[in-house]
Amino acid sequence: MQWKNSTTHFGLIAVSLHWLVAITVFGLFGLGLWMTGLDYYDNWYKQGPWWHKSIGVLLFFVIIFRLCWRLLTPPPAALTSHKPWEIKLAQMAHRLIYILLLAIMVSGYLISTADNRAIEVFGWFAVPASITSLPRQEDIAGWVHLILASILIGLVSLHAAAALKHHFIDRDRTLKRIFGK
Repeated sequence: MQWKNSTTHFGLIAVSLHWLVAITVFGLFGLGLWMTGLDYYDNWYKQGPWWHKSIGVLLFFVIIFRLCWRLLTPPPAALTSHKPWEIKLAQMAHRLIYILLLAIMVSGYLISTADNRAIEVFGWFAVPASITSLPRQEDIAGWVHLILASILIGLVSLHAAAALKHHFIDRDRTLKRIFGK
């Protein structure tokens, strides 16, 4: 497999980034939901958010790299068997996924820094708090974070269902391409 995308195939970097982001997003969503049920005396009450924030910040950098990589090496052209409406819908879904990811990360940042504390990332570095004076910042950002994350999971589930439809019903190469084949 080549490193870069070609006109017909995804490259190793695009495939790796796709699956890294997908697995991380589902993991963070599960961790985030689980954390909401923890009480103050649970051992994971502080550990869960620490992992969630650290991974979330690193994911932000991966998303930025992924967007840059996508600009440098555009994805392969749509298959000729795809209908125009399918192509347009897929393009809109991909854009919306990126917008949601970035908006979720901004809302997570606003939750985490509402108390004017930086976000420590695995003890490697800290992301400073710069916006801290919005009214009810933590509550509103928390609500937005949950709603957008839920919408993202729904959209990504539709995205996966569309890939499975292409594989099992249309019997085209759509799904195989994102596995690098």
